Amino acid sequence: MRVGIVGHEGLSDLSEMLVRSDLWRLVSTFGSYDLVGVTCLAAGPETWFAQSVLEYGGKVEVIVSAGAGKAGAFAGEGRQTRQRLMNEATAVHRLAPVEVGGLGDDTCRALVAMVDELIAVWDGRPEGHTAEVVRAAERAGLYVQVVWPQGCESPAR
Repeated sequence: MRVGIVGHEGLSDLSEMLVRSDLWRLVSTFGSYDLVGVTCLAAGPETWFAQSVLEYGGKVEVIVSAGAGKAGAFAGEGRQTRQRLMNEATAVHRLAPVEVGGLGDDTCRALVAMVDELIAVWDGRPEGHTAEVVRAAERAGLYVQVVWPQGCESPAR
């Protein structure tokens, strides 16, 4: 089973604890032998999911946007963890730049095309990247499992 992840960055410590617990619970419902987690390894839920998949015995594949190499993949807090997870991935899918428009690419479309279902750590608000990926997954007919535990706080925007 190929499972993708998308989620809000910048969650509070309490929200992180709640989300990590729910992600582990979800990951453990799959058979570890056939679980492939697909992620862009953004800070927060996407990284936590990859850690859970690997700890459970599954495999991880990473999608890297075209601009990541030039901008320095994995800058900021958690950079070393995300780099280690990328090194442990069974595959790294590097997206080509869009021909028109420079370095832009469509990680959303790539993620949706590569998975059987999607986990979204999402507060349900209609704006933002997470909402965009959820809508694309639903249009593609994918099952979307929303993770937003009671007590979770929306990130500041």
